[in-house]
Amino acid sequence: MSGAAWSGEVRRSLTALALAGAVLVCAGCASTPASDPRDPFENLNRATYKLNKTLDDAILKPVAQGYNTVLPQPVRTCVSNIFANIGDLPIAANNLLEGNIADAASDACRVLINTTIGLAGCIDVATKTGLSKHHKDFGITLGTWGVGPGPYLVLPFFGPSDLRDSAGLLVDLEIDPLGYLYPVWQRNTIEGVRIIDTRASLIGAGNLLQSAALDEYVFLRDGYLSRRRYQIYNGNPPDEENEDKVQNQ
Repeated sequence: MSGAAWSGEVRRSLTALALAGAVLVCAGCASTPASDPRDPFENLNRATYKLNKTLDDAILKPVAQGYNTVLPQPVRTCVSNIFANIGDLPIAANNLLEGNIADAASDACRVLINTTIGLAGCIDVATKTGLSKHHKDFGITLGTWGVGPGPYLVLPFFGPSDLRDSAGLLVDLEIDPLGYLYPVWQRNTIEGVRIIDTRASLIGAGNLLQSAALDEYVFLRDGYLSRRRYQIYNGNPPDEENEDKVQNQ
């Protein structure tokens, strides 16, 4: 099997693993009623959340803390900006799919400016010129097309999601530019750095969560669902009662 083919197999396996988690959650209907109708599989979701947290505490968090300790802030900012620059490509694609032509053009201009003047994205020149960064993924795109969120899910390794966003994850993984890097070892190395860089940027938020939330699971669930509604409606979500009436028509 060629390196490119092997890379594709790994990416498809990762996607299948995430969706398998969703299927297991949906299949394991809990015998006790859920405390929140948006989260009918709360028992299984809590178990998956506990597994993810155990793995994070044992592996990912210590590595991320070491990353923050070893690398100075300017270097970490450069790395984060490079990954953000790469991420503007699928963001542009999703804005185009949503019909946001102006935003898609802005995203494309961001990539052009940051890749050239910004030294491969190390410096976020585009934001300084007034081209704001957008935050889109295919789950949001599905939401703007009228697809409902479905039940809340916690995916193994990926964390908070819902049925719609789990399906969107398939597309997100397929259109991720890093997924097509060759040779495979280089792609895997860069993917690893991206995961660590992302986790390192959340160290402060994680510490705040542990000190502020009586129930971390509920805090994260409610925050995730509220944020997704906010993103889908571009910062102006309707009342949930009115939203339900529209979806039921």
